[in-house]
Amino acid sequence: MKAGAVSQEIVEPYAEALMSIAKEKNLVEQFDNDIQYVLAALSASDDLKRLLSIPLIKESVKKEAIAKVFSEVNPTLMSFLLLLVDRGRIMFLEAVCQQFQALLREMNQVALADVTSAVALSESQQETMKQKVKELTNALSVELSIEVDPELIGGVIIKVGSQVIDASIRGQLRRLTTSLTATI
Repeated sequence: MKAGAVSQEIVEPYAEALMSIAKEKNLVEQFDNDIQYVLAALSASDDLKRLLSIPLIKESVKKEAIAKVFSEVNPTLMSFLLLLVDRGRIMFLEAVCQQFQALLREMNQVALADVTSAVALSESQQETMKQKVKELTNALSVELSIEVDPELIGGVIIKVGSQVIDASIRGQLRRLTTSLTATI
């Protein structure tokens, strides 16, 4: 079995359990805000990620770090984080949080579109992009995850789920090169 499949077998049940707790206690919105905070903290600190992912570091040290860094999160979520340490699953924290967000988007019929653009997009361009993705997915709303990549030369690449729309100049040049070499 592949490592990715193993981690998904671990991540999904924990994320689903967290969502179930959030719904049961009517804390979905609070958990969403706290999960965003947790992900931001993990993203900002490679040291924190390393601390949580190294199995040789004692559980007590990990729990102390979690209690300090995430002291503002809901107590129920804090208990969940400490449970992940007890079960030896804390190294999957980021993936569990991301899966929780995916479940929340699914529950709220929100599509996530990963947009790679050659230049920063204006507010009006982002709104246009959201409308196009809404039409494409029939979602109630759209979240954009925008990355700027000057190597695209111009245009955008939009990924929604497994669909990819490559409207970049680099993509057009690649397709043109492929079609020209195929005719030779």
